Amino acid sequence: MSLQSPLSGPADYSVSGWAFVARVGYRCLGGVAVAACVLWAPSVPAAQEAGLRVFSSNGVKAALERLHAETERAAGRRLDITFGTSASTMQRVRAGESFDVAVLTADAIDELAKAGKVVRPSVGKLGRSGIGIGVRAGTAKMDITTADALKHVFFAVRSVTYAGDGASRPHIERMFGTLGITETMQSKTILEQGSVRAAARVVQGDADMLITLISEIVPVPGMELAGPLPSEFQNYVSFAAAVGSSAQNADAAAKLVAFLSGHTASLAFTASGIER
Repeated sequence: MSLQSPLSGPADYSVSGWAFVARVGYRCLGGVAVAACVLWAPSVPAAQEAGLRVFSSNGVKAALERLHAETERAAGRRLDITFGTSASTMQRVRAGESFDVAVLTADAIDELAKAGKVVRPSVGKLGRSGIGIGVRAGTAKMDITTADALKHVFFAVRSVTYAGDGASRPHIERMFGTLGITETMQSKTILEQGSVRAAARVVQGDADMLITLISEIVPVPGMELAGPLPSEFQNYVSFAAAVGSSAQNADAAAKLVAFLSGHTASLAFTASGIER
């Protein structure tokens, strides 16, 4: 039986409006009310104050973090990014949460376009990532180049982990079935919510290996890429970005998508394990 971790909501690293008020208030003279300080501060049009709300897959998290300053300059706005699995992000969108830009798997973007949640002509392709195996840094090298070698490794390890809600899960479990080890792996598998938590299991020593997209392995401190899955088990997940159909800053959102899908951003994506 798989070990399932408790679910928790995706992290939100956005800066709230109160943080802005606090910063302005701090600059004012002692004894002056915060409200007065806000009135004293230079007036900024609401459209200029507003950041872009971005929903992003964990699969491109490292690339977006590398490009943070460049993306804000390209869009002309602050970016408020919420990272999570494409599946958990889709749940948020279906629940009615608003966003300016979605950066998800190409399949998820296509589904959102069909539902009228993103503007189809705005869709920009970002690249693709294959599935690989990550291990704790310093772990002895293992042979995973063939199906037989990989099967031997799976029998030898104490435990493996991957995202229960991740895009690569169906392909991983299909691989177990093809190798004839589904029952064996059930007792060795720790399912996590999202690749970030799954990766932490390996870095902390709770699991021996992580199976997920290579783009979710390469950037993790304390983890090494053992290698990609053998070709017969390999699957690629493509990523795309699109402007939300109810975007509050559609022009800035379009600039962001154009930058992410353009040549300038290519190096950051390839360095993060995403082929372009």
